[in-house]
Amino acid sequence: AINDPNPVMFFEHKALYRSIRQEVPSDYYTLPFGKASLLKEGSDVTIISYGAGVHWAIETLEKNQEISADLLDLRTLQPLDEEAIFNSVKKTGKAVILQEDSLFGGIASDISAMIMETCFEYLDAPVKRVASMETPIPFIDQLEEQYLAKRKFESALLELLAY
Repeated sequence: AINDPNPVMFFEHKALYRSIRQEVPSDYYTLPFGKASLLKEGSDVTIISYGAGVHWAIETLEKNQEISADLLDLRTLQPLDEEAIFNSVKKTGKAVILQEDSLFGGIASDISAMIMETCFEYLDAPVKRVASMETPIPFIDQLEEQYLAKRKFESALLELLAY
């Protein structure tokens, strides 16, 4: 974002502060805008997510090691790496989009539509969207856990794989 000559909106997920640890280069580096990262490679399903959803997907795949999935971390939503999405969906034939946002009006709807318009003949199942509840975000920890898409992702993924 610092190197881009245009205005950039950068959102950080406060729940990820101090909860996720990973190695980062000690030298200066950049991540390209509009390039998704393929974190896991598989053949059964494409999981598309960003932010906290990526970590929820990783947890689910670690718990269900028999699932062979492409896991795409979008990293940026605009520009969107359509090529990475389409190539993966054409390979696996199934797609699930995991977002923390509520279902209505979220980015998963647009990605799902793009997949249907571009990859329809490659799909073996309807595109699945997994999102948080259609309610205001609760402020009590126990209710927030029930609100988030994390709690229903595993069952949605298994349902899609069984289609």
